[in-house]
Amino acid sequence: MKFLIDFFPVILFFVAYKLYGIYAATVVAIAASAAQVAWFRLRHKRTERMHLVTLGLLTVFGGLTLALRDPIFVMWKPTLVNWLFGAAFLGSQFIGERTLVERMMSQAVDVPQGIWRRLNLAWAGFFAFSGLVNLYVVYFWSGFFQAKQDLVAATGAPEVDLSQCASLYTGAVKTLCDTASASEAVWVNFKLFGMMGLTALFVIAQAFYIARHIRNDDEAGKGGQPDQPPPTTT
Repeated sequence: MKFLIDFFPVILFFVAYKLYGIYAATVVAIAASAAQVAWFRLRHKRTERMHLVTLGLLTVFGGLTLALRDPIFVMWKPTLVNWLFGAAFLGSQFIGERTLVERMMSQAVDVPQGIWRRLNLAWAGFFAFSGLVNLYVVYFWSGFFQAKQDLVAATGAPEVDLSQCASLYTGAVKTLCDTASASEAVWVNFKLFGMMGLTALFVIAQAFYIARHIRNDDEAGKGGQPDQPPPTTT
């Protein structure tokens, strides 16, 4: 359930993009992220730092995307969120008595101290890796960055609004518009299905790893799989 709640803004972003384009989707994502923070506050009487960080970065980079009509800013947001959380997990490896993973999951699972530290490093590495994968998709796999540069060079305009591009140009330029739009869609699909898939696979692998090291503390009321994994990013 928490996994789906964490991905709530991403899911709405995807739906809005398919219906109205990336700029409307950016507005929807900002609103959804704000609603996520408000709902969690009302339900649990507290806020999650992950939700607040996501809302802050989404507001800043989504706002730049809307103001400058350039999707590249909102495309960078998942990378920055992942890297910030990766830095936080890595920092907890050296600062404080317990790592972030242990603070989040020790109420549900009892494993040796060394396992907590390995899990914490694994989460730090996963966040760093996810941020890099997002940039790889933006700049290489989807071909969006190059397609956008080719379009700017062909039109002579500093920025081209892809939501109107195909209706404003004809011929070869229109083909470039279509190519850039298709590349943009590749990233949007990755943002939902790719990021969610990577996170799900990592959480499952973590669960199998933890299961091998759980202590038999049934009399202490512990044991079993964690019901609150560390936060996922959007």
